[in-house]
Amino acid sequence: MKDFVIRAARREDAGSLEGLIREMARFEKLEDQLRLTTEGLARSLFDQRSADAFLLEVEGRPVGYAIFFENFSTFEGRSGLYLEDIFILPGFRKQGLGKALFKAVAAEAVHRGCPRLEWACLDWNHQAIDFYRSLKAQPLDQWTVYRLTGEDLEQAGEE
Repeated sequence: MKDFVIRAARREDAGSLEGLIREMARFEKLEDQLRLTTEGLARSLFDQRSADAFLLEVEGRPVGYAIFFENFSTFEGRSGLYLEDIFILPGFRKQGLGKALFKAVAAEAVHRGCPRLEWACLDWNHQAIDFYRSLKAQPLDQWTVYRLTGEDLEQAGEE
């Protein structure tokens, strides 16, 4: 495995994070859904503190990231962590870097006293599913994720 560093992202990393997020969207065939800007990402992460990000660097080059935020479990009565994204550039996979990045997020959850770490995975991403199962993660097959966006969200929010 190459020498690498996992560290908390800083404001000056917003452009690198944006580029990696665009690569992930390309991988997931979801580029048409991107509305991301470097400025908006920096504002959300570093001004509003809406989420936290780890950056993975190999020889000083950003090659992966994880973005996560606290959620709340009423059953636990305390906050957990939700892993929004974890991504490693294709040329850097299968070297243990993804596992190291995931473990850094898990360690952060433990450090914060979180009872759980949760995330979603595309059902066609069998490589990721196999990876998560190797960590003893359990799929929540009985749950369905729902989403409202755009005009539908606005309409749902009307009084």
